[in-house]
Amino acid sequence: MNPSFPDAAPKGAERRRDPRATIDLPIKIALPDGEHDARLRDVSKGGVCFYLDRRIPEMTMLRLELDLPNEPGELPRRVRGAGVVVRCLPLSPQIDHYEIAVFLNDITDSNRERLEAYVADAKG
Repeated sequence: MNPSFPDAAPKGAERRRDPRATIDLPIKIALPDGEHDARLRDVSKGGVCFYLDRRIPEMTMLRLELDLPNEPGELPRRVRGAGVVVRCLPLSPQIDHYEIAVFLNDITDSNRERLEAYVADAKG
């Protein structure tokens, strides 16, 4: 640990603050050129990671919408919000698909609570 920054994480350590859950569901992404269908990889109350067939530059703002599964017989839990791209990595040099991480900086408390509840249930 760096004595100058006592709360700093050691180099190479997990930097995520919030627990996350792996999930494979569709997600709608709204960018300036329109809506795009993507595939979720994981979620937390602070962000999402998804796969998309196009590169999105870091620091790009976007809107998103997804439906989290719920108890049988109940409607899915819809989550809407906006965030900023913090990472965009190619999946492979041979294909034009990317893993994109988004920090959710504009999301209602109720939507953040839905994400947090989903992660808690998934971690069981």
